[in-house]
Amino acid sequence: MDAAGVEALFTRDGGDYMFARWGRPIAPIVFGVEDATLQLVKGAIEAMCVLSGHQMAETDPELGSNNMWFFFRDWQELLDVPDLDRLIPELASLVTRLDGAGANQYRIFRFEETGGIKACFVFLKMDTHLEAVSADTLALSQAVQQMLLWSDLAFRAQSPLAVAKGTTVLRPDVAEVIRAAYDPVMPVMAQDPSHAMRLAARIPQTQ
Repeated sequence: MDAAGVEALFTRDGGDYMFARWGRPIAPIVFGVEDATLQLVKGAIEAMCVLSGHQMAETDPELGSNNMWFFFRDWQELLDVPDLDRLIPELASLVTRLDGAGANQYRIFRFEETGGIKACFVFLKMDTHLEAVSADTLALSQAVQQMLLWSDLAFRAQSPLAVAKGTTVLRPDVAEVIRAAYDPVMPVMAQDPSHAMRLAARIPQTQ
């Protein structure tokens, strides 16, 4: 992964470079699944934290949980979740837009004053497409995509995951970007494309 490849991962459709990583320990909670899936989700987040050197926590002192995952069958179900409209302004219009677009997943980030990620809400509508994905693959894919503020184009053409010897794993190049992004000397937020060069310099280059 060279500097141009890294830059593309954080350059949005409008051309702006925007990078952010978590600025506090991740305290997840999962709604709408059985205990087995809950453990898969938490295991995927834990794997990302081990990779990056970041931390998980049972609770967030300010928010209680700063990483909420919602699994559901219909976008309209979100309107019945108590107090969710207080956490997500204009929830009704968002639901209408996502439902109309036929979306099956969506992530919302909240940010610290420093620009680091403060909270992330993960919404997964379990339609026929997501139902066809194994629970562990779905959990890992979503855990990867919430570890950093990736570009909206980052994984449109290629998944962050790959299959190795029949097992779904994180792509090595994506893993190296995550590891470099959480280097303590790197900023929690960046909007200058030169940041991509600093990230790339911390990624081992293979021949």
